[in-house]
Amino acid sequence: MKIFKDRKYLNKEIYKTSNLGFVPTMGGLHNGHKYLIKKAKKRSQKVVVSIFINPKQFNSKKDFKNYPRNLKKDLNILKKLKVDYVYLPNNKDIFSFKTKKKIFEDRFSKKLCGKFRKKHFKGVLIVVNRLLEIINPKYLFLGNKDFQQLSLILMHIKKRKIDTKIVPCKTIREKSGIACSSRNFSLTKREKKIASNIYTYLKKKKKLIKINKQLKKQLISISKQVKRLGVSKLEYLELLNLKNLKKPLSSKNKFNIFLAYYVGNVRLIDNF
Repeated sequence: MKIFKDRKYLNKEIYKTSNLGFVPTMGGLHNGHKYLIKKAKKRSQKVVVSIFINPKQFNSKKDFKNYPRNLKKDLNILKKLKVDYVYLPNNKDIFSFKTKKKIFEDRFSKKLCGKFRKKHFKGVLIVVNRLLEIINPKYLFLGNKDFQQLSLILMHIKKRKIDTKIVPCKTIREKSGIACSSRNFSLTKREKKIASNIYTYLKKKKKLIKINKQLKKQLISISKQVKRLGVSKLEYLELLNLKNLKKPLSSKNKFNIFLAYYVGNVRLIDNF
C-alpha cells in the first residue's frame, strides 16, 4: 500500500493505469466503506482510496470540527484490505489548481438535505470534481445510502462528459438495521437503539403506505410516530420515485422513504 500526500506524485504513479477504481472517503471508515473497496478491487486493476474531510460541505465549523477522525485506525483498515494507493491531500493540494470542468449542480440539490444544508452539495461537487481530475479513474464507487449525493455526482459527470463510470453500491447496515455511517461512532448505546427502532418502524410502515389522496395524512402520522420514538429533530421524511426523483403518483411506482433526523446532536440520513 502506497500513501501519497501530493497529487503530482500520485499522478506519476497511476498515470498508466487504465482500469483504475476510486473510492472517495472522509475517513471514519466502517463496513460500508469496506464493501465499496472490496467491490472496487474486484472490478479494477488498481484501487485508490482518498481520505479528505471536505470543509466546503459542512454548514457549520462545529460540525466540521466534531466529524470523527482516526487516521491511524483508517490506515490499518486500508492496509488489511490491501488497497493499492491511499491519497491523503491537504486543502492546498485539492484547491490550488484551476479545474478543466465547471461543476454542474442540478436542481435536485435543493430538495431533501439541500433544503437544510444550503451549500452542502455544491461543496461536495466542487471537491469530487477536483478529485476526479486528479485521479482520472475509470470507475467511481459510491454508496446508495447517500442517494441524493450519488445522483447529483452522476448528473455532474454526465453533463460535463467526464470519462468516469459511477458504480452504485448497496447500503450496508449494522445488525440493528442502522445504515453504516461515520457519524454512528458518535452515538451512545441509547441513541443507537432509537435509530434502530426508527428503521424497524419505517421498514414495516413502508409496506402499508398507499399512494392516494390520503398520502399527506399518512406521512404526517408516520412523522409524529418517528418523533415519539426519540428523535431530537426530524428534518424531513419524504417519498421519492427512484426513476424520476419526484413524488410517486401510484403505489405501482418504485419509491423509497427518505429521511434526515437528529438523535441527540448527531444527524443521520437514510433511504430504503
